[in-house]
Amino acid sequence: MTIAEPHHTDVSGGWLRAATFGAMDGLVTNIALIAGVGGGGAARNTLILAGVAGLVAGAISMGIGEWTSVRTQNEQVAAELRKELHELRANPEGEADELVAMWTARGLPFPLARQVADVLKERPEQALRVHAQEELGVVPDELPSPWAAAVSSFVCFAVGAVVPLLTYLLGFDSLWLALGVGGAGLFAAGAVVSRFTGRSWLFSGARQLALGALAAAVTYLIGSLFE
Repeated sequence: MTIAEPHHTDVSGGWLRAATFGAMDGLVTNIALIAGVGGGGAARNTLILAGVAGLVAGAISMGIGEWTSVRTQNEQVAAELRKELHELRANPEGEADELVAMWTARGLPFPLARQVADVLKERPEQALRVHAQEELGVVPDELPSPWAAAVSSFVCFAVGAVVPLLTYLLGFDSLWLALGVGGAGLFAAGAVVSRFTGRSWLFSGARQLALGALAAAVTYLIGSLFE
């Protein structure tokens, strides 16, 4: 009987890291921003303006930053792959010896390592994929998408940043209520992330809540000092 393998999540597409970072950053940024401005005694309209400005500016910044970061990383990998392909074509024997050395160091029998390396030596494009995985730790045709990272980061930052603003947008005028809703959002976001990491949802949620609370406490204190 064939046993199906457990389903694996996408760990190379780039969207999960960007989405998680965007949501957490949006929550923490606006919670801390509202705590600082509210600690200084600002009125409700001022808090909303500051929160919306932080949401828009932060979401745009996150989107551009993620696109640039992933794009630059992919371009760097592409440059290394071009260099590796040139070496494979110019010195196939030496590159094959590199593979044999790496594989035998990991316990693969020398004759088998030599046989596989010699087969790959005649196929530079296939050898490139193997060398990329062994030397660079990347799969050439599975690089993360800069657009997926940018869009997921932009959207998730905006969603996270709007959470601590909800009570003000609904007409309430309590800073502590807004911070409480923001804290609940942080805990929920941490708990959701645990689904992908395999960690305890309680631990993951509490960790994000604690980090957000620390940021809010610091900015609230600064706002109070400069009232």
